[in-house]
Amino acid sequence: MSTPAPSRRAVLRSLAGASALALGLTACSALDDGAEEGPDTPGPGGGNGRRLGAEWEKHTRTFMAWPASENVWGEQLGDVRGDIAGLAAAIGAREPVVLMARPEQADAAQQACGADVEVIPLAVDDLWARDTAPVFVEEGGKVKGVDFNFSGWGNKQEHGNDGKVARALLAKYGIDRIETPLVAEGGSFETDGLGTLVLTESSVVNSNRNPGMSRDRVEAELKKAFGVTKVIWLAGVKGKDITDAHVDCLMRFVAPGVVLLDKAFPGTPADVWSRSADQAKSVLKDATDARGKKIQVIELSQPDPDRITGRGDAFVSSYMNFYIGAKGVYLPRFGDDRADDRAQQVMKEHFPDREIVPVKIDAIASGGGGIHCATHDQPAVAG
Repeated sequence: MSTPAPSRRAVLRSLAGASALALGLTACSALDDGAEEGPDTPGPGGGNGRRLGAEWEKHTRTFMAWPASENVWGEQLGDVRGDIAGLAAAIGAREPVVLMARPEQADAAQQACGADVEVIPLAVDDLWARDTAPVFVEEGGKVKGVDFNFSGWGNKQEHGNDGKVARALLAKYGIDRIETPLVAEGGSFETDGLGTLVLTESSVVNSNRNPGMSRDRVEAELKKAFGVTKVIWLAGVKGKDITDAHVDCLMRFVAPGVVLLDKAFPGTPADVWSRSADQAKSVLKDATDARGKKIQVIELSQPDPDRITGRGDAFVSSYMNFYIGAKGVYLPRFGDDRADDRAQQVMKEHFPDREIVPVKIDAIASGGGGIHCATHDQPAVAG
């Protein structure tokens, strides 16, 4: 009998002392001198006719998943389901939400989430839809999905069902599947929708996902899959959290040429995110995007760890793990009122036409993730 795979939370705790900071450099590619475009304007596609859109563009729906197993969450399963239900209902009040749930759990999930959320019976293992769903691109006037061969973050957690989610969703909605030899997760990637891709080397150029692949090979495959023309590599940190430092807890685009960057609360001990952020800042301050334009970096401090309401060794208190919906921007509310208010104000400055919706997610954050990790947007075709 095989030994059960450790949970996301257990792995996060067990990796607390492992590995060191990876080296990181920017990678330069051919530049696209496109015109200035606003946050709701789709950008040009890449050389192969594909385009990876920005999250602030129009959505067809948002995918989420119902946490399924006590083997993963233990006694916290009820609390994390409550967080997922609250988040799904908040987004569902403003745009279509489709929540995947195991068939035998679908009725309970529907009751918990309410009528604004569509629950579909589809076998899942956990709630991290950002990583298990396909990454959608536009090609030839159609939306297609890249299947990144989800492996439980390098075989760190059970994923017998989650490894099939991308293919199952594409089949259900009649969306063409794009194959790639790469193993990766949706939380690995951040884009401006104009041909720029940012990611951490630690989460993709890693023997636990892509053994034997060089960074150059990985970059070439990403350009092929996404149609991007410029890749900016951040170092990240291997082995300190289950994702190997996904970019979506580290930095996010809020407009073309503008990124928010996580910043540790003053005086707190260095951790995976503060170490990653320090290195990312050194790269981004000199970086240009696919249009050849310099990137503006705005730091956003984490809350005071003595004032937050959530706890746990794996707790993620980064405001970067927010989700840009069609009508709202959903970001965590950690309980430090001053920091929470500041984060909401920053979001309002960059998304003045969207409602800023703070959501309490202490149980989700205790598992090493956040709102972005739990959501996945399907873009609408421009036209």
